[in-house]
Amino acid sequence: MANGKTGVWTVRVARATLAAALLVLLAGPFIKFGVLSWKAGLAMFAVAALLAGIGGIVCLVALLRRRRGSLTVLAAAAGLAAVIVPVAIVADASGAPRIHDITTDTADPPQFTAITPALRGADSNSIVYDSKNAALQAAAFPKLATLVIAAPPAAAFDRALAAAKGQGWAIVAADAASGRIEATDTVPWWGFKDDVVVRLAADGAGTRIDVRSVSRVGEGDLGVNARRISNYLGRLKA
Repeated sequence: MANGKTGVWTVRVARATLAAALLVLLAGPFIKFGVLSWKAGLAMFAVAALLAGIGGIVCLVALLRRRRGSLTVLAAAAGLAAVIVPVAIVADASGAPRIHDITTDTADPPQFTAITPALRGADSNSIVYDSKNAALQAAAFPKLATLVIAAPPAAAFDRALAAAKGQGWAIVAADAASGRIEATDTVPWWGFKDDVVVRLAADGAGTRIDVRSVSRVGEGDLGVNARRISNYLGRLKA
């Protein structure tokens, strides 16, 4: 009788674990398509991942005690995977400061003109640069700096625009005369939108290129903006 009750209890835990793992998968699309606000979606993601992880461990223990069953095996795998993903994301960004505005020029950051606060949305972060970010950024991303390429501004602009398109950014404005490119990048699974401005200026026979990337929502960005800028500059160098 005890074994029967234990078996029923294990099945219930396995089902609950699979349900929690499914909610982890749905958190991103729910935010992306407006089913939930980004705050509610992230809260669901975190809570569901925790519950799935606990359920996965319980199912794993049941398997080790030879209470085998395909449902329990599936739940153990899904539950552990559901908690490993967010843990890996947080661990990967452990050195990132809680800022969401990153630029290669903290003394004179590129400014947005086409991408306005109204375009970003009423609840979006400010696009006014906070000078306090400079020291935090320097400590976390010391290699992030202005790029100077051996090409005149006109040719450099074409390369910069092509690189921006190659990154998959949605171009909002591209003005060769002023040396400015503004674009929006959307994080695929979550649907979060971050805005980018690229500034080009003559530097002797070459061109000085600065980039700024700002998240629309969230206090921190888990290093996403710095990684975006580094990838973009790497594409330009190549």
